[in-house]
Amino acid sequence: MVPVLSLLLPIVVSAVVVFVVSSVMHMALKYHANDYRALPDEAGVMEALRKFNVAPGDYAAPKPANMAAMSSPEFKDKRSKGPVFIVTFLKPGVMNMGPSLMNWFVYSLVVSVIAGYVAGLALGPGAHYMKVFRFVSTVAFAGYSLALWQDAIWMGKSPGTVFRNSIDGLVYALFTAGTFGWLWPK
Repeated sequence: MVPVLSLLLPIVVSAVVVFVVSSVMHMALKYHANDYRALPDEAGVMEALRKFNVAPGDYAAPKPANMAAMSSPEFKDKRSKGPVFIVTFLKPGVMNMGPSLMNWFVYSLVVSVIAGYVAGLALGPGAHYMKVFRFVSTVAFAGYSLALWQDAIWMGKSPGTVFRNSIDGLVYALFTAGTFGWLWPK
């Protein structure tokens, strides 16, 4: 067993590596360019919504008041006429990437802590690189990718987008595992 505090170096270094790799992937590779489509008459839709001054958050329409309302004729009529959507509204104004980048780094630290914790429970000091790699990559992949599929299953998110994000998660997991294998305590 290796205590998680003994893994601080690979935890922090792997989070930095994932941060850099993800930045390069999203700036240099363009395979996420079509994850979101433009609305028809985007300007008209934005103008129509602007008057409601919708607060940032997640919304669904039609939105039933409760489970019983889902079987009402009124709800069924709204749903059949459409549009049916789940949408996230963001705060308007200039996009500030700082808080999102900081949250992403903290998230990467959390994934690395959990992956290191699990590997540390199973493996001792001096464990073979590939044993460390297998444990850490499996847990890190779960942390970066598996929950994404819930959005495809329940929220209608494009399976293609979720698949591409899962590939990103696999890359992050492999870099995390490589860093842990390299810096695993002897």
